[in-house]
Amino acid sequence: MSKTKKRVIQVLFTIVLIALGAFGMIKLTESKSQMKKKKIVTPLPMARTMVVQTAARAMVVKGEGTVRPLIEIDLAPEVEGKVVFLSPSMINGGAFKKGETLLRIEPEDYRLAVTLQESKVKNAESLLRLAEEETSAAREEWQQLYVDDEKEGKEPPALVLKHPQLAAAKAKLAADKAELRNALLSLERTEIKAPFSGRVEVEDVGLGQYVRIGEELATLFSTDVAEIVVPLEDEALFWFHVPGFTPGDGPGAPATIRARLAGRECIWEGRVVRAEGTMDERTRMVRVVIRVNKPYAARPPLAVGLFVRVEIKGRQIPDLAIIPRSALRQGGIVWVVDADDRLHYRKVRVARIEGEQVQIQEGLKSGDRIVISHLKTVTDGMVIRPVPQKEEKQE
Repeated sequence: MSKTKKRVIQVLFTIVLIALGAFGMIKLTESKSQMKKKKIVTPLPMARTMVVQTAARAMVVKGEGTVRPLIEIDLAPEVEGKVVFLSPSMINGGAFKKGETLLRIEPEDYRLAVTLQESKVKNAESLLRLAEEETSAAREEWQQLYVDDEKEGKEPPALVLKHPQLAAAKAKLAADKAELRNALLSLERTEIKAPFSGRVEVEDVGLGQYVRIGEELATLFSTDVAEIVVPLEDEALFWFHVPGFTPGDGPGAPATIRARLAGRECIWEGRVVRAEGTMDERTRMVRVVIRVNKPYAARPPLAVGLFVRVEIKGRQIPDLAIIPRSALRQGGIVWVVDADDRLHYRKVRVARIEGEQVQIQEGLKSGDRIVISHLKTVTDGMVIRPVPQKEEKQE
């Protein structure tokens, strides 16, 4: 076979292969199913919501403070001597009643001093009577010696009537009586009695101990009244009455005191009585004082030094709404969801922010749905997928 024939055969074979390949491709393409175009649906942003409930509520201002006694004194003797009696109440934490004898100092020396002063008073009284008698006798002698008309009715000289001696006797008696009163007072002071009903905070005296004037023997505090000092921002005082500080008359706002003591939640009732004289220069806070009567009447008591939470009941707000702090946006805006699940901006008036709660005075009504979660991109009127707060908790 010639070279020409071979080339022709190769060319024809190549053409046949190409044709078969093209035919196969056409068939494969025809048998492939056509892809349908699909419309991409953008998912709605999900947001947690809650339903607002408004009601007439009293504004509650919360704070914290430490219980302190209204009256606290250091017990010290006014006379010196050996302690011969010590009340069983004279221990740390001991309770006592008003007028109860807390301790007694050896009184014998002071009784002797009283006896000596009583004898001095009696002696001074005798000297005074003697001086009075001498004055009377001198007057009679003068009248007997000078009975002529020229001297009749004339007052005798003071030296003749011994007026200086009489004055000295009177002064001596007054001085001795004063010394007697001082001795009686010292004797009385050997017995130290409680000036009020209370408890012993610190005790530092023992039976048989020799004590000196002014030496601190114990620290006592009254249990009739306790006070709690609560530092508050000055704006908080707008909502309740503080006697002598905010406008108006009448008693201060009532307050509820809470603390966990002896394994349970305890509650006491008190009242705002005043604000301390100065504002804290560092924190710019006003220290409001709340008073509680009979703090030790209940068990467990409102003990001195206890750290407590305080809720002060303030003015009544007609339609007050309480929402989470997460629902309040910058600029006093709340996101409200309408019936078509569209989000809208709404300006509200904030009364007070307490921790994680916001008290709204105006701008919301009962039944409003508000967004309490964060959304990255928000526009007024956008559609969202609301998730009620209760539903989320169930999940």
